[in-house]
Amino acid sequence: MFYDHQQIEKKWQKYWEDNQTYKTSDSTDKPKFYVLDMFPYPSGAGLHVGHPLGYIASDIYARFKRHQGFNVLHPVGYDSFGLPAEQYAIQTGTHPAITTEQNITRYEEQLRKIGFSFDWSREVRTSDASYYKWTQWIFIQLFHSWYNKDTDKAESIDTLIQHFEEKGTGGLNANQNEELNFTSNEWKNKSEIEKEEMLLNYRLAFRAETTVNWCPALGTVLANDEIKDGKSERGGYPVFQKKMMQWSMRISAYSERLLQGLKTLDWPQPLKDAQEYWIGKSQGAQVRFLVNGSQLIVDGKEANNQQPTTNNYIEVFTTRPDTIFGATFMVLAPENPLVQNLTTQEQKTEVDNYIEETSKKTERDRMADVKNVSGAFTGSYAINPFTGKNIPVYISDYVLMGYGTGAVMAVPAHDERDHRFAKKFNLEIIKVVESDVDVQEEAYDSKDSVCVNSDFLNGLNYKDAKSKIIAEIENNGIGHGTTNYRQRDAIFSRQRYWGEPVPIYYKDGMPYTLPNSALPLELPEVEKYLPTEDGDPPLGNAKTFAWDEANQKVVDTDLIDDKTVFPLELSTMPGWAGSSWYFLRYMDPNDDEVFAKKELTDYWGQVDLYIGGSEHATGHLLYSRFWNMFLKDRGYIEQNEPFQKLINQGMILGMSAFVYRVQHFLVGIPEHPYVSNVLNEFIYKTKDQVFISKNLKDKDFEYDHSDYKSYISKSLNKEFDINELNRFIKENKLFNTEIEEFGSDEYFNQFKQNEIFIHTHFTPIHVDVSLLKGTTDELDTEAFKTWRPDYADAEFILEDGKYITGREVEKMSKSKYNVVNPDDICNEYGADGLRLYEMFLGPLEQSKPWNTQGLSGVYGFLKKFWNLYFNGDTFEVSDEEPTKAEFKILHTLIKKVLFDIENFSFNTSVSSFMIAVNELQKLKCNKRAILEPLAVIISPYAPHICEEVWNLLGNNSSIEFEKFPILDEAYLVEDEIDYPVSFNGKMKFKIKLSADLGKEEVEKIILENEDARRHLDGKTVKNFIFVPKKIINIVS
Repeated sequence: MFYDHQQIEKKWQKYWEDNQTYKTSDSTDKPKFYVLDMFPYPSGAGLHVGHPLGYIASDIYARFKRHQGFNVLHPVGYDSFGLPAEQYAIQTGTHPAITTEQNITRYEEQLRKIGFSFDWSREVRTSDASYYKWTQWIFIQLFHSWYNKDTDKAESIDTLIQHFEEKGTGGLNANQNEELNFTSNEWKNKSEIEKEEMLLNYRLAFRAETTVNWCPALGTVLANDEIKDGKSERGGYPVFQKKMMQWSMRISAYSERLLQGLKTLDWPQPLKDAQEYWIGKSQGAQVRFLVNGSQLIVDGKEANNQQPTTNNYIEVFTTRPDTIFGATFMVLAPENPLVQNLTTQEQKTEVDNYIEETSKKTERDRMADVKNVSGAFTGSYAINPFTGKNIPVYISDYVLMGYGTGAVMAVPAHDERDHRFAKKFNLEIIKVVESDVDVQEEAYDSKDSVCVNSDFLNGLNYKDAKSKIIAEIENNGIGHGTTNYRQRDAIFSRQRYWGEPVPIYYKDGMPYTLPNSALPLELPEVEKYLPTEDGDPPLGNAKTFAWDEANQKVVDTDLIDDKTVFPLELSTMPGWAGSSWYFLRYMDPNDDEVFAKKELTDYWGQVDLYIGGSEHATGHLLYSRFWNMFLKDRGYIEQNEPFQKLINQGMILGMSAFVYRVQHFLVGIPEHPYVSNVLNEFIYKTKDQVFISKNLKDKDFEYDHSDYKSYISKSLNKEFDINELNRFIKENKLFNTEIEEFGSDEYFNQFKQNEIFIHTHFTPIHVDVSLLKGTTDELDTEAFKTWRPDYADAEFILEDGKYITGREVEKMSKSKYNVVNPDDICNEYGADGLRLYEMFLGPLEQSKPWNTQGLSGVYGFLKKFWNLYFNGDTFEVSDEEPTKAEFKILHTLIKKVLFDIENFSFNTSVSSFMIAVNELQKLKCNKRAILEPLAVIISPYAPHICEEVWNLLGNNSSIEFEKFPILDEAYLVEDEIDYPVSFNGKMKFKIKLSADLGKEEVEKIILENEDARRHLDGKTVKNFIFVPKKIINIVS
């Protein structure tokens, strides 16, 4: 029977939609299972075949869990705020909402075509006001919360205010920007503005001046994970360091909990390691170094009596306080506020220039660039509190303001970067940890030794020395032992349009939140999406975007009077805001009263299976965990973590195609800007672009070993005549004006023939894989000429009449022209074919190349499976009892698939399907008792074809909720064993014997066997070795 995949798939996709087959009930009668994909950003390019890989895997698992009787939540949505739509709006004037809607429509068409079992009724979009109303609400809760270290959780800001009313800051243990000290009376006497300013020091959403990654081209601040190699990840624009007043989230308060929570999660270890490194826990000491000239007695023993201020000491955090006797200089981050006070007049120009240069580097660049040493001397000195020595104070980009205190005590003998700095600036290097290493030449940073040249620490190992020096530091009142985290508070402002408005208005310069009743604060219309002429974000262009406090509504900006009508915040939220809690909204997506009902968040709880890319390790996944913990603290949800099990799917790589553009130049003469073009016409008689077939490139040319970018022709140089080239230029009057610049159109005549060679560059250029002929590597040259105007008159150097392209496996990307559209695959091979093939390619977590040729094998399997149910063109299934062999095939498959799905080994399941179908086909099996459960087993992978045969089998309901077949191990017990029979260790023949025979019975049968007698040839049996179900060996 003809397998018409297009008709079958359209039929069942319509059935699923009409009958809402995958709509999830909130009934708590069944055990729940929550399967989620990281939701996509709807780009204009749509999906390519690499995108559905994770979706297919999660869909298989969701369908499998339904077969097991679970109530499965498997929703879909879109992370629809983002820069691309805004950049397009800037270029075209088209509102981002319009392009976003168009892109989502395209995505939904493609996703539905692949047959995913999403509950479409729960779809969310982060750019819908009904959704970001609750993103704004969560921001407000964060603003009105603080982190109580004593209870180790976030609490209402009201409890902090109560503490201030009763005790001031006495006994307060809070996460804060800086330590404040005041009494309850002092608090009560503060004005409202002063109180609000002080509370910002503690709020979990707060506003403060921060060093940020500023991208002028995009007009916004970027997070570290949005920057690559000093440029914006999107667009590739330069990024600079800049101080700005920004909204931030106090994620640092959760550092320890985020670290400990990783131990409870079933996540890939590399991803856990990435978060652990990002959080960066380290234990050490905070130590104050007094600045020379501060008029304080600089002596560690007398420091208890001093009252240092931030202007007369430098505070450092160090993980190696045991090496403090070796601190010979100090280094501050260029952004450190102390730099301005410490820089002398003589050093001001040098320091200012260095700060300007550093601002062009991102923190990641500075951390990665370990080999280049740079810095500037401030002109000031600090005093080592234990040696009493003056030590110079420098600034350098290897010290970061966001880590520790933005200053380090440099111990060059035992830190590699400090050592390089000391050698560069000729600074003192003192060994304080015993070793055979010459520390004047290289740093020795091991902890496996004892202290030397360290007074009372001499002879102590690392652990004892660290404890002793911290005790001494605390006794002397110059610091204390502490735990530090690398993780910084997350910047929450973006100077962009297409994002969630921040629900804040400003009164007397202080931020106040909008009332919940005013939410959502919707994005206003603007005439242009660029910053204002005054440098304000795009929302500054809005005509209606001010807060009328008296009437509790948004009004025209012209009405701002700072009395009853106040300005609203003009920045928008970052791209990660909406994605930090979307997994909760799916539980109750249409509720207008709460972000999700408590009884529903209690029922659905954690996401049981989350699938997505590893690139989100230190962005989305960290922020989601933070928001989840916050909402748990405030009593809105019960789960500690959002995602229990996480799988990072690998990439499906594209097979790129390349053409090779030929460019010639002459070696042996001064560089001439027109030689390449002249030579193209001279050699190939064309001014147009010339492309050489791949194999000719390697056959007719060889590398010039002095320049691996160039090739030397094996034939051109033999035929080349400088005089002919000169005549060619003269006769054709080529570039006469330019040649005259050299004084003569006989320019080339001054060089000797044997000193000049033609060298060749072959520039590889990506070409669209759709321009290849069929599944070959041959380029359709006529199609290539029409592909782009530049190539309309292209010339080709062919091999055997063909242009063969180069091929290379790379990331599938629109820019590399190696994208394969899943729509095309669905049309030709079916959605079930696409689903099976993507799983068949290899293990889910691994990256693998796409090869369209492999699809025919999977499609052939589907046709074989289909034909099991037919006799010719007639559907024919027998109710006859299956044989033992047929039951064995079925239950072998059940066992394998159960194991594979639970271990996410989907590729081996597909192989097992193929084996089982082939075996059943050989047996000509058409028994209902085999084919009905077979359809259920395969249905998670290929749902359309299985729905169709299920229906043909006489079932009126969807196959989706049919119980998964139960494994019966009895069918897997072997009745007979095919024993290899060996003589003196050499196998001679095989014999089938009943599996339950004992040694004596087997020995009797074998010794009476004619083949055995022939091989024994009258010899006496010395030993009869029998290993049940494995081997028989006769020793003679």
